[in-house]
Amino acid sequence: MNRLVYFASVVDTGSFTRASVRLGVSKTVVSQQVARLEEEVGTTLLIRTTRRVEPTEAGITLHQRCLRILREVDDAYNELAQNNAEPRGMLRITAPNDYGHSVIAPLTAAFCVKYPECQVDLVLTDTRIDPVLNQLDLAIRVGWLEDSSLRARRVGRFEQFLIAAPSMNGLCAVTCPEDIEDLPYIANTALTNPLAWDFEHAELGRRSIQAKAKLSVNTTPAALSAAREGGGLSILPDFLVEGVLSSGELVHVLPDWHLPSGGIYVVYPTTRFRPPKVTAFVEMLIKQIRRSLQ
Repeated sequence: MNRLVYFASVVDTGSFTRASVRLGVSKTVVSQQVARLEEEVGTTLLIRTTRRVEPTEAGITLHQRCLRILREVDDAYNELAQNNAEPRGMLRITAPNDYGHSVIAPLTAAFCVKYPECQVDLVLTDTRIDPVLNQLDLAIRVGWLEDSSLRARRVGRFEQFLIAAPSMNGLCAVTCPEDIEDLPYIANTALTNPLAWDFEHAELGRRSIQAKAKLSVNTTPAALSAAREGGGLSILPDFLVEGVLSSGELVHVLPDWHLPSGGIYVVYPTTRFRPPKVTAFVEMLIKQIRRSLQ
């Protein structure tokens, strides 16, 4: 590896003397190392003249490879240095309303307590915000990821539950997914197709239904609030309804029928390095998700 460094420095500077100054070693050491490299590869890499040193065709090819190799080594050291640094500075995050309110917002508060040199700017919206265009450090996405040039990491999953207030009229008559079509339904228009759902049963197979919206809202928390007031059936993610199901405010309708599960993703801008503040927050999120599964 050292010989590659010496060789690349000679090509970059066009001189053994200037390369030795850059590297802080004697000209003799540089010359010896490059000569040994030529012996190892079995070809001439440099043409030496009285005024300048020029790479041969083989030398040009090797130099291009050297640049990539040495850049990777440099990146590795820089990444380790960043990982060992203390998180600090402004952390800018976006997340959807439902997951943001129930999970991300409380987590950011804990993050600020743990890392007092950090501040957080959290934007909650069901609109997909591009982290690069909006200068965000990361985006939390919940559901099913669309194709993107951004880097995404799946950190968890969630289930969807059909829920209703226990006092809702006609609820006792629901014994299969098709029964939903005759009852009031709260549609979440933030979803691509809020009325079409596929249910699956371990023994009875798959059923597809088309609900009829009695009430339409554009955020998941609003659908939850309407359901708690008895406005109708709705399909909501587990992280949003676990508390109200435990308290009895809502009931899980058709618990033996399962709906498609979704993913929880961390989406990063395409950058060479991730600051310690980003790495630290994602680690806290992963631990939080794992604790919720225990």
